Parts: sequence; C-alpha cells; structure tokens
Amino acid sequence: MAMLRGGIPLGTIFGISVRLHWSWFIIFFLVTWSLAAYYFPDAHPDWSRATAVVTALATSLLFFASVLAHELAHSVVAMRAGIPIHSITLFVFGGVSQMTREPGQPEIEFRMALAGPLASLAIGGLCWGIWWLTRDVNEPVAAVAAWLGWINVVLAVFNLIPGFPLDGGRVLRSIIWWRNKNLRSATRTATTIGRGFGYLFIFGGIFLVFFGNWIQGLWIAFIGWFLENAAVGSYRQVALHDMLQGHTVSEVMTRECPRVSPKLSLEQLVHDYILNSGRRCFPVVENDRPLGLVTVHNVKAIPRGLWAVKTVTDAMTPFDQLKWVQAGDDLSTVLQLMTDEDVNQLPVLQDGNIVGMVARDNLLSFINTRAELGM
Repeated sequence: MAMLRGGIPLGTIFGISVRLHWSWFIIFFLVTWSLAAYYFPDAHPDWSRATAVVTALATSLLFFASVLAHELAHSVVAMRAGIPIHSITLFVFGGVSQMTREPGQPEIEFRMALAGPLASLAIGGLCWGIWWLTRDVNEPVAAVAAWLGWINVVLAVFNLIPGFPLDGGRVLRSIIWWRNKNLRSATRTATTIGRGFGYLFIFGGIFLVFFGNWIQGLWIAFIGWFLENAAVGSYRQVALHDMLQGHTVSEVMTRECPRVSPKLSLEQLVHDYILNSGRRCFPVVENDRPLGLVTVHNVKAIPRGLWAVKTVTDAMTPFDQLKWVQAGDDLSTVLQLMTDEDVNQLPVLQDGNIVGMVARDNLLSFINTRAELGM
C-alpha cells in the first residue's frame, strides 16, 4: 500500500524488513489506555494503578508482537513458495506484508492466506494454556495471557471474513480462481464481497453512533471505510497487472534520451535541459561510458543557492546504485519495481549502455490508450 511506505525501521526477521507506521502509535495508545483505565481496573479492582498500567503496557506490546507473528506466518509460507517479501509494516489496523509479486497459483495463495489466522489461533491457544497454568500463581501474568488468548482468536475470526483483501477474502479468491482459472474475475468477485462487508461495517458503526456508543461506532465505521478502500485498491492493482502482463518495456520506452556531462553545473542542467525539454531525468555519460542518472528529485536535494557551483556529479545517482530494466522485461514487473523502489522512472540498459528510459507516465499512457480503444 502506498500510504504505508516509510515508517520506523525495527530490524529484520528472516531477512524481512519490519517497520512501524506512524499510525501504529495511535492504536498502541488506545489499546494501552483502554486496558489501563477500564479493563484491568474493572476485572481486578484490588490492583494498584501502577500494576494496571505496567500490565497494560506489557499486554499491548505482546499483542502487537502477535500481530507481527500473524504477518510473519503469511510471509514464511510466501517465501517457501518462492515469493520474496519486501517488508512488514505494523499500522493502525494491524499489519501488512508487502510482496514483490502476487502468488502465481491459487494453491499457494490458499496456503498463504490461511497461515496468518492459523498462527493467531495457535497463539490464542498457547496464551489460554499459560492462563490455565498461572491463574492461581501469578494474577497479572494470567490476566495478560487471558486477554491475549481472547484477542488473538478475535483477530483470526475477523481476518477470516470472506471479503478481499482480508485473509478470508484471499481464501475465497483462491477457491474461485482454482475453479474458473481467471485471477481477475476471482478478484472482482472477492472484492465485491469485501466492499459489501466494508459498507456493512460503516453503516453498523453509524448505527452505534446514533445510539450513543460513538467511540466504538466511529472506530467500526473507520474500519469499514478502510476495508472498502483497500478492496477497491487491491482490485485496481490486480487489473493493472493483468493489463500490463505480456507487454514489454520496448513497447513504451523513450528512446530519445538527451545525455548530460557530469561536469555540467546544476544551473545549466536546469535551464538548458530540464526547462527546455520538460524531461525529469537524464543519463549522465562521459566518453560513451554511463556514470549514473540525474533527476529533478536529485536537483531539488541541493540548495538552490549552490546550483551554480555544484555539478551533475554532486547530485546524480551513481550507475552502480541504479535500479534498471531491459527492453524485454515485462511491464507488470517494471511497475512493481517502481512501486517497491518508490521511483517514477528507470533507465533501460543494453550491453551496459543506457538506451532509453521508461517512466510511470509511459505505463499509464499505455494503459489509458488501450482502455480507450477497448483493448
């Protein structure tokens, strides 16, 4: 999801980058506050305020660790099927794994989708086991285990709702896909059901607000809004992939690529090349040897007062750090690479030389033209 790019890096697990989106702190605060101010004091009135707060903090952290375990379960199954996982991001509605590509077979998606809820059910069972062992020995530990057992079962059941892109929706899509052999059609059906559940949550939340339970009602409505938007976005992504698949970079690339010298000042680059041509990126070449790529984004990173003294070399991305594609690469793969690397254009290489550029605008123009012609 584009909205979840970035975040605070926590480290890597199984080679997967784990991040915290800023919105995570909202739900972490709300869960901790509700546990410390209401749940634990009501369930254990003899506890001190400090005991309730510390137990609430520990419970919240363990809860989000279990959400991470849920996502890791998806990711491990995906990686065993040969699908690399770029990152896992924890955010206000839980967690999301960013795959470099969609599963190529319905059987793989079925296993991936079920892995998360099964992991949550296993964690829930483990926590209830800990509660049973500690209920007469350590009250705070037993209270944490009981709440985590309940919430993980709820997490598993919620994710099994058969609406895309929830896990249950992915299970449903994999079954339809297996039956009709058409991923786009299966996605459309699962997405329609997902949007239906989204609207159901929205209207249910509004109903609760009208009857005075405005905090819970707003939260449920917000979840519904998120589900509806996620369903639409997920279908568009699959449809986009379907339209681009089978077409190559050579069909859309720009072959006339003005080259610039590494010794050119940034001021000259802006006035003589960028403003004159309207282009946003230029290969940097010296003696027919590619040195890198300079873009408007690179130039903007240099203070404007230094443009007259700074050269293209100071701003460019060196050749050995560039992400690049070849003329025969599939456009769906290229779009995924642009999304993963958060770039809008990529150089096209052949025999070590830059022979053109492919930009996100090229892909969108290609899609729009085909759609306009009914292709």
